[in-house]
Amino acid sequence: MSRGTGAGYDRHITIFSPEGRLYQVEYAFKAVKAAGVTSIGVRGKDSVCVVTQKKVPDKLLDQTSVTHLFPITKYLGLLATGMTADARSLVAQARNEAAEFRFKWGYEMPVDVISKWIADKAQVYTQHAYMRPLGVASMVLGIDEEKGPQLFKCDPAGHFFGHKATSAGLKEQEAINFLEKKMKNDPAFSYDETVQTAISALQSVLQEDFKATEIEEYNSSRSHMLLHPCWSSIRCLVLACYLAIGIIDSV
Repeated sequence: MSRGTGAGYDRHITIFSPEGRLYQVEYAFKAVKAAGVTSIGVRGKDSVCVVTQKKVPDKLLDQTSVTHLFPITKYLGLLATGMTADARSLVAQARNEAAEFRFKWGYEMPVDVISKWIADKAQVYTQHAYMRPLGVASMVLGIDEEKGPQLFKCDPAGHFFGHKATSAGLKEQEAINFLEKKMKNDPAFSYDETVQTAISALQSVLQEDFKATEIEEYNSSRSHMLLHPCWSSIRCLVLACYLAIGIIDSV
């Protein structure tokens, strides 16, 4: 923000600028992109898949301890793009909320309900001067017993929407443009096509080949509602390549 007529309006989250903007919330969106990671989510006919970059900032770090994918329950997963520390705090609270829901009502928390809870939490953080917005965009995925595959995206402002496909992070708009073309005729992707589309979208916007350790993925399907976390980046890449050239039809 230029230091002119708007000077001082970014000092507190509760102060609107004369143009009706909350600069601290806008800065939270920039923090998501500043992480330098792009994430993709795609919903198919009977499955849902998310994929993201896996960047290890230091060669001395144990790669297995670096992740943007978090299970909330056995049936719900969350892909966090942005500040990982904020994401871990949010995930811890979401796990507690999901456990309380399961205890109280006797069934698993639906994807749309946990997404609304996450969005409500983010929105409250924009209302109080002693808080700051969470610098993380969350994709929540799972298989609903009634509605089938579900993919929701929650942002730092507190919006949440269901998506056929979506993206978050550094090259979000480029990925959305790619996905809009893929989803133009509202295709009913199979499990394999869902995984392939997610990986090809990420590869297209980054315009580079991946190493096996540079992406991680979550997927779930009607036939197996449990989440499959990072079930081998190598297998994921090989699957995408094989599908592209028609060697195999199914996993």
